[in-house]
Formats: sequence, structure tokens, C-alpha cells
Amino acid sequence: MRRIVIVGGGYAGFTAARELEKGLRRELRRGDVELVLVDPRPYMTYQPFLPEVLAGSVEARHAAVAHRGHLRRTRLVDGSVVRVDHADRVVVVRPRSGGTYRLPYDTVVVTAGAVTRVFPVPGVAEHAIGMKHVEEAVAIRDRLLTSFDRAASLPRGPERERLLTVTFVGGGFSGVEGFGELLSLAHDLLPRYPEIDAAELRFHLVELSDRILPEVTDRPGRWVVQQLERRGAHVHLGTGLESAADGVVRLSTGESFASGLLVWTAGNAANPVVATHTDLPVDRRGYVVVRPDLRVGTDDEPVADAWAAGDGAAVPDLAVARPGALAVPNAQHAVRQGRLLARNLVATLRGRPTRPYVHGSLGIIATLGLGSGVFESHGIVVRGRLAWLVHRGYHLLAVPTWERKARVLAVWLTAAVFGRDVVSLASVQAPRAAFAAATTPDDAPDHAPDHAPDDGAKAAQDVAA
Repeated sequence: MRRIVIVGGGYAGFTAARELEKGLRRELRRGDVELVLVDPRPYMTYQPFLPEVLAGSVEARHAAVAHRGHLRRTRLVDGSVVRVDHADRVVVVRPRSGGTYRLPYDTVVVTAGAVTRVFPVPGVAEHAIGMKHVEEAVAIRDRLLTSFDRAASLPRGPERERLLTVTFVGGGFSGVEGFGELLSLAHDLLPRYPEIDAAELRFHLVELSDRILPEVTDRPGRWVVQQLERRGAHVHLGTGLESAADGVVRLSTGESFASGLLVWTAGNAANPVVATHTDLPVDRRGYVVVRPDLRVGTDDEPVADAWAAGDGAAVPDLAVARPGALAVPNAQHAVRQGRLLARNLVATLRGRPTRPYVHGSLGIIATLGLGSGVFESHGIVVRGRLAWLVHRGYHLLAVPTWERKARVLAVWLTAAVFGRDVVSLASVQAPRAAFAAATTPDDAPDHAPDHAPDDGAKAAQDVAA
């Protein structure tokens, strides 16, 4: 029996697994082939929906596609691959519980994706939230809603100002879309909070380069900055974050301010498993070197039985005339690469020729909040509400499975009638808090306990206080 191990269940990995289930249906039924997908999360995150999850326009679960719900012939391993040893045809797996073990394979598909790039800025590790996973988007939204609740009951002063200050670091697509959606949500909240004035909101977008959205041309990029500033945001271009220690943001311009919410979206980096824990060939950035048909290696030095795609692979972009050009690491490419990888792998197993990956970009599109967006394709630029509708239409078609499409559309239609859902569920991050508080006697002694409380008990004490 031939075992095919897929490392990572994101866009490329999930799509490759689904296509392999279709292409190898007979072999899987006979037991000639076994598909194994290893991922620490039981779902694929549709990351283009994270800004809308953050704003409450898409339910968190609807931006996640369950592996077990849609991969019926694939064995799913709940764990992380910590090393790929292709010389021995083995991946080392670290499960959620128990020790690591070696999982042999005949063919490996590396779709581990990328990780958030973090710089050693003081205070970032302690105070910042990323925006790469559903849990992070939900936490950002709940943090803003909780800050509004707390600020509304406080007099004007430093603490209220801190609670109403939001800082995003990184002006790429993830940062700009998340920033625009959260700013839109904040303004939509104001009618529900008459105690808070719009002038009190302080939203800061910090970008080290001299422009945001590097994938779009200069003119649409400047328009986006103008739109954000017109809505009261502060866009700091050519500015670095020097410190976030003690929750105080200090910029390279000398400006500093306390920020109740700090979101880090300063780009991606190669997955460490791919960059430093494999004997597969990688480039200087740590991405797997692949040929145009997505097999690992080069024409001169091919690597047998190894394939790679997605954000963690250096895929040649044959649609661009520039020599050495690589495909942009985004969902548009990852999904199509995963599909072609699976078809080429099946073709190889059956002795048929493979096809190179060629996909010209359909364009660049970004949402800037409810009813606002920007779209650029082949010199054509669309801005405002029409671009926002194009954004929603494209991603509704692009999100995997009809079940998810139906759920997302239902939420959008409901929100169009009743507005956004603004309930904060921040308490789910400490699920034992209420129970622990209820079990604490009213006449409990004031002195400290002999042992430190767990997170739930501590949260309960904070609530009781």
C-alpha cells in the first residue's frame, strides 16, 4: 500500500486532499493507497473572511471548513509535523498529547504554509494579537466590544482613552482589511453607546514602508489612505514600532500612546518545519524549492516522491515574463496550486505527463469596512461600494464547499436586515470564571490562598473584584 502524507491542512493541503480523494477513488476503495493529513487544527481557515469575522459580518465557524466534514477518505492526524526526513521517507509528528513518533510515507506533500513574522520588539509578545487564525479574529472583536462596555462607564481620562485606542502594525492586505473592518465596526457601535463620542476613537495603522497595500498601484493605495483618514484613522507611513512595553506604543517618530488593543499583521515568514527542519531543498528565505509542476527540486536536481505548494513553497510564476518570478503567496494561488498538485500526483502514479502551474492573477481586491472596498485588475480600478460587492461576490464563490457558501450568504442577508451582531463573548476565554465565582463562599478569608489559582479561578476573582 502506498501512503501519501500531506503536511498541513490549509488552502493548498485541504484542496489537494479533496482532489486526491476524487482522483484516487478506486485505489482508496481497494486499499492500494492511504491518504494521511497531519495538522494541529481540525479545520481549514478561509483567511480572506477573517476581517469580516473580526467585524462580526461572518460567523467565526463559517470561516473554518472542518476537515472531518469534507475529507471522507483521508486519515486525519491531530498533531504537528516537527520534521520531514525525506531521505528515510519519514515525518516526525508531535500529537497534542504523548510523545513524538515517526510516521513513514511513500510520497510527501508539503503544504505547511507560512507563519506570522514577528520581530523582537519589546512588549509585542506580551500584548499583541495576530490575525492569522479564527481564534485571533474573534479575540480582537471581543476585545473591542469589551473596551466599549468598560469605557462607557468611565469618566474621560487616561484609562478611557487607552480603551478606545486601537493599533494595527502592518499595512499589507491582512492589516489594512482588518483595520478597515474594525474601524467600521467601531463607528457602527457609536449609536449604541451614546456615552462615547466619535472623536474619542483613536485608530492607528503603522507601516514601516512609505505605502500600504504594496500589491496595488500607487494611486489606489493613496486613495485607501485618504479613505481611512477621512473616517478618523491615523495612518503612520514610514514608521516603525519601537516598543509596546506596558501597553504603551512607542513609534520611531517619537510619538507614544497607550493602546488597549494591539494587532500584529507585519507579514509572513517561512514555516520553521520547512525552513530548518527538513532535508528537502529550500531557498534563502526558507521556502521549499519546486518545479513548475509542483514537484520538489529543480530540473537538474529533482527530488522523487516529494511535492509542495502554497505559501511555504517557492512556486515559479510562469504567467509573469520576469525571469525567476515566484507566485504571490495568497489564497488565490494556494487553492489552484493544491488542485493542480493533486492532479499531477495522480498523473505521475498512472504514468501520465504532468502540467506546469500557470495562473495569471485575477486582480487585487480588498475590503475597507462595510460598504467600502478597492479592486484593481489589469489597469482597471474600482472603488467604493461596487468594489465591496465584488469582494463579497468573489469570496462567496471562492470559499470551499456549498455548505459554507450557504451559511455565509445567510449571515450576510440576516445582517442586511437586522444589522451586525454586537454581542461580546470574551468570557469564553475563561469558561470556568462564573462557576469558580459561584463556588467561592461569601465569607471567604481575605488572605491569599496557599496555592495559586488556575486561570479560571483567577478570572473569577477578577470578575468578583
